[in-house]
Amino acid sequence: MSQYDEFPPARPVPQSQRLFALLVVLLVIACTALGYVGYRHWFAPAKSGVDPTTEMRPVSPRGELPGSEKDRTEILARVKPSVVFITTFDVRQSLFSSDISAVPAGAGSGFVWDKKGHIVTNFHVIQNADAAQVRLSDGKHVTSHYARVVGTQPDRDIAVLYIDAAADELHPIDVGTSSDLLVGQDVMAIGNPFGLGQTVTKGIVSALGREIESVTRTPIKDVIQTDAAINPGNSGGPLIDSAGRLVGVNTAIYSPSGSSSGIGFAIPVDVVNQVVTRLIREGGTPSRPRMGVQLASDDFAQSQGVGEGALVLGVVPDSPSAKAGLQPTQFDRRRNVKQLGDVLTGIDGKRIESATDVFEVLSDHKPGDTIAVTFLRDGEKHEVSVKLQSAE
Repeated sequence: MSQYDEFPPARPVPQSQRLFALLVVLLVIACTALGYVGYRHWFAPAKSGVDPTTEMRPVSPRGELPGSEKDRTEILARVKPSVVFITTFDVRQSLFSSDISAVPAGAGSGFVWDKKGHIVTNFHVIQNADAAQVRLSDGKHVTSHYARVVGTQPDRDIAVLYIDAAADELHPIDVGTSSDLLVGQDVMAIGNPFGLGQTVTKGIVSALGREIESVTRTPIKDVIQTDAAINPGNSGGPLIDSAGRLVGVNTAIYSPSGSSSGIGFAIPVDVVNQVVTRLIREGGTPSRPRMGVQLASDDFAQSQGVGEGALVLGVVPDSPSAKAGLQPTQFDRRRNVKQLGDVLTGIDGKRIESATDVFEVLSDHKPGDTIAVTFLRDGEKHEVSVKLQSAE
């Protein structure tokens, strides 16, 4: 046996194994380094950021408000005391006792009309209420007063309330006109949306001459459309121009969700001024006048070749129109038109272009008034006098 037989020579390590071992070492080093960094980041105590010497930062000078903003804030400071918050109540009696309680039923807005205590709002705000409360605020003092209804005009969605308040609590709103409004001019809506308290939204007059339907399903014409946000609770509040004058009463929004979607409507102040004055003078709910005619829809009239005017579809027996000799449309047994009725083209000199115009003109009259009705029969022009009756 040689000296090498007991300890054979070492075999060389393959290159691949040496590389693998090196990679393992490098991986261990990298994991150790990452673990240390992670520990420092997540577990080691960080700087707290507390500095006992810190003081409040100085306020940067604002400078004066731009002219338009300054004017707007001054206008709103003047108008806001005129805007009121209206809460309506249902009066209920307990099933188990004679106790009677008032349960809040809804909320809306309104505004002070005069120093006598008259408050203007929408009819639909107080429509189903048993009682109402009006809250006044001048920015410093808030007072609440129970209100009674002086008069309502459902066809115009207008109501007048009365509160017994001291004259110095009442700040009547400045009344403007809607006859010279222009599309694009600035307006602001003030009200109490969602019962949050007085809120101001700014927008423009988006369109004029719109038509909406009142709670009595009669048309309200010449309505103002605005993009000033109008939400539930704004109803009855004022729409004012850049001079702080009342130009409309916020009455409706066009939105499937019931919240503002950029399209709101307001009753023009010229209509409001006329209706409110009449309600304060006469009180109650004015009787609706009627002619005693059934008018065809505009689509049906046009399908029968009627251009402008309101086609008389039917005449109520013994009604003012029947006594005046107006003729209805005649149909055969299959409801085909045999003879067209009279086509109303004018009332008291005002042009009638559609059935809607008849409702609009009649809204300016009361039962007992005599109106001059111009109509076409077989292409010939005629005129008769019709004495209006009460619709009730």
